[in-house]
Amino acid sequence: FYSSFMVAGAKGVEVVSRSASLSQDAPYSVWSSDGIGSYTIDSSSSAPSLPQSRGTAITIHLSDETADYADAGKVEAIIKKYSNFVTFPIHLDGERVNTVDAVWARDPGSEKIEDETYDAFYKYVANAYDEPMYRLHYRADAPVDIRALFFVPTYHTEKYGMGHMEPGVSLYSRKVLIEAKSPDILPEWMRFVKGVVDSEDLPLSVSRERAQDSALIQKLRTALTKRFTSFLAKMARKDPEKYKTEFFPEFGQFLKEGVCRDYPSQDALSKLLYFDSSKCENGETTSFEEYVGRCTPDQKEIYYLVAPNREAALNSPYFEIFLKADREVFFVYTAMDDFVMTNLGMFQSRKLVSAEKGEIDLPDDSEKDAAAEAEEKDVDPAAARLTDVQTGELCAWLETEALPDRLAAAKVTHRLSMHPAIVVGHESGAMRRMMLLVNQRTGGEGTSGKLPKQTLEVNPSHPIVVGLHALRERDEDLAVLCAQQLLDNAIIEAGLMDEGGRDMLPRLNEILMRLTAKKDSDI
Repeated sequence: FYSSFMVAGAKGVEVVSRSASLSQDAPYSVWSSDGIGSYTIDSSSSAPSLPQSRGTAITIHLSDETADYADAGKVEAIIKKYSNFVTFPIHLDGERVNTVDAVWARDPGSEKIEDETYDAFYKYVANAYDEPMYRLHYRADAPVDIRALFFVPTYHTEKYGMGHMEPGVSLYSRKVLIEAKSPDILPEWMRFVKGVVDSEDLPLSVSRERAQDSALIQKLRTALTKRFTSFLAKMARKDPEKYKTEFFPEFGQFLKEGVCRDYPSQDALSKLLYFDSSKCENGETTSFEEYVGRCTPDQKEIYYLVAPNREAALNSPYFEIFLKADREVFFVYTAMDDFVMTNLGMFQSRKLVSAEKGEIDLPDDSEKDAAAEAEEKDVDPAAARLTDVQTGELCAWLETEALPDRLAAAKVTHRLSMHPAIVVGHESGAMRRMMLLVNQRTGGEGTSGKLPKQTLEVNPSHPIVVGLHALRERDEDLAVLCAQQLLDNAIIEAGLMDEGGRDMLPRLNEILMRLTAKKDSDI
């Protein structure tokens, strides 16, 4: 009502009214005001602005600056934006303007609503051409009055490089638009959802076109988020194939974003995530709940490994110990997945542990494995590995003489059999690259990307490590070069090597030159 004075000129606003209970000869009541602070009420025997003998007519005398509001096209656009779904008909120049049915206001539990009706409404509110993948239509009276209709599209536009999507759900009260594409009623990770929310409990502000009760909005937001996540869980149970092959590949990134940013929803969202795993067939994925269901009762951790792809994960030195112990490991391939695991931390009282962590407590059969491998090669088991004293000497030499500027510590490990060494306790390569990119974009510190000192764990049974111990006695300069390469190889395996390892080329050439220059009897 007050908005009429914002566009009115000096003549202001005039309201003519006559009750249907009065006779045809009764005078009309005429209320008028210029909006400055006073008004008048008069009587009139005629009312040209009122086409019938009863009812109310409101006349706004527009100012010169707002004369365009008399344009029929503009008036129609305003009606369709804010009042397109009101129950009573709105006519403009003799034709009804609000012709779209407020589908969300209908009761899905008591009346049949055709799929075609839903699809047409989705295309209208989302300005879309595709068919929705999922839809959620529900009503609730507690904790707040809610009439909601949500749609999940078949695709989203962020993957095409079209920028961050705007929210897709508009807020109504009693079918009147309060806020189009409201950023307040749903968490940001749900921006891929399209649809409508209507609540009669919302108090309206006539000056700002939005709900003012922030506590009520928070209740609404919480209720809608819980309902949507439970709906997705239901869809995953009802048709897991569709969820895993259609929905999750397209919209999984939004759920992962929610895990990292929407803490109240973290537990519910974590149950909706799917990852590759060492127990999956190639191309399959599994959930946290399925992983836990396969765990032995004594396993208190959930393990994950960051790798570029499945093949790299299966061949990773960090996976060796889990393969020997028959422990399942999630394989994650992106910085986002790594970030999810770090933020989640726990699932159903089980700690999420990176396979690249230094201390992995699994059954240790390394002595048996080394003996079996030595027997296969017809080698004395004692000669096939370094003693504890020799390993201590080698680690001390690596720390203090060969790699003092690059190593924080050198230790022995029994988790390896096929690989000579690994670096442990570091941030993953994917996470490191993501943080480096963020720093570069924001101009923060650490943009050089220089690696901190590493912790190197060496396998005392591996021929390279055994040979390196012997080489440092014969040719320490060459042993230092080999130690540098051993560390770089471990860094590459961890995904931490930047610039494609070009810094290694001079060293590799030096090693090759030294080896090719030696006589056969010296090698």
